[in-house]
Amino acid sequence: MLDLADGETVEVQGSGSSVYTLKNIGGVFSCTCPAWLHQSLGIEKRTCKHIRAYRGDAAETARLGTAELAGKPARMKKEGEEDDDAKEGPPLLLAHKWEMDIELAGWWMSEKLDGVRAFWDGTQFISRLGNVFHAPDWFIADLPKSPLDGELWGGRKTFQRTVGIVKRHDKPPEWKTLRYLVFDAPKHGGTFEERLVHMREAVGEDKLQYARAHPHEVCRDLAHLKEELARVEGLGGEGLMLRKPGSKYEAGRSHTLLKVKTFHDAEARVVEHVGGLGKHKGRLGALLVELEDGTRFNVGTGFTDKEREHPPAVGTVITFRYQELSDGGVPRFPSYVGERIDAKFVSNPKPKAPVVQLFPKQEATATISKRRFELHDEEQNAFWEIEVVGNKHRVRFGTFDQTPTAKSKTFETEEEAQREAKARIADKLDKGFHEVE
Repeated sequence: MLDLADGETVEVQGSGSSVYTLKNIGGVFSCTCPAWLHQSLGIEKRTCKHIRAYRGDAAETARLGTAELAGKPARMKKEGEEDDDAKEGPPLLLAHKWEMDIELAGWWMSEKLDGVRAFWDGTQFISRLGNVFHAPDWFIADLPKSPLDGELWGGRKTFQRTVGIVKRHDKPPEWKTLRYLVFDAPKHGGTFEERLVHMREAVGEDKLQYARAHPHEVCRDLAHLKEELARVEGLGGEGLMLRKPGSKYEAGRSHTLLKVKTFHDAEARVVEHVGGLGKHKGRLGALLVELEDGTRFNVGTGFTDKEREHPPAVGTVITFRYQELSDGGVPRFPSYVGERIDAKFVSNPKPKAPVVQLFPKQEATATISKRRFELHDEEQNAFWEIEVVGNKHRVRFGTFDQTPTAKSKTFETEEEAQREAKARIADKLDKGFHEVE
């Protein structure tokens, strides 16, 4: 088989028309494919089907040993088969959002945990994408040999700290601050009520040092739901999970499991670091991020001082919280939650909308341009737009929770209008606004 010398790179053909670059730096082999980039392992322990195909299974096994990803060699996909990291992970039950279209009286209600989802296969913790969480032996010593579904949890508002602990490979003592909260038994086969009994017998209150059965109660009615949601969110919790009575455990998204939250959360990929101003000068001001459909916007709140000094790297997938979507599909009042180590990001850009002219059609020689800028920080979430048509330009500005203000101005010449527009844009950039598509 071929191999790469230290410092050498080579391009290889992926599935379809994709071309990826393999590189060897000091014995660390990397690939630009999504499967390699989105692993939570250290870069020296990663591999993928392209590296294996180029170097050979024997060479990769000799380099890495037998423990990779989910504790087994990466499966070689057939030509044309879709790359889907989620298929390598355990078959987990996933929730839908509650759209207020289902009566939840009688459903089982529990707090939605802000931790890291972990499947216990009887010997080790596995993430949603099939990566192993390297827990210390003393943390897992008393866990049963039967599979469990739960969350590695360090308490409310500690998501980023929890992620930092579980993604390490050196089994740090900080695992003592975590608990494994069990909310299901995937292989039991019974109804949810029967699985609850099984969980309480296996990891009931005070039975194990580092594992607990997550408490559930029956939702009486809508008033009870709202009361519990307000209580949990008031304590800094994420929201609630509702489980349909008598339901079985099924892999994939199911309407037997619903999440109820006042605020929404989502994932986005970091595209750029936007420098800060004022008290944040010299460090991160905001993250320019991109949704899977290509929508870009700034996330400027929710960061600690340490995170502003050492922000998530470009290309990282983050979780953010937001209130609602604007008419253009942009999350309103986005706030940073933390990096994700178990999220799959698939870019699927939406078609660009046609340009909307805010002025009557001018002569064919007129130049038309429209640009938009946004500012998201602790104090405001604002936008500012300018469109130039011939010797006129119009601006729209305001905050996302108010009706925007529109103003227009006519100049003697097109050149003067363009000059004025550039000056106003420069002023907005100096004030911390960032241009968006």
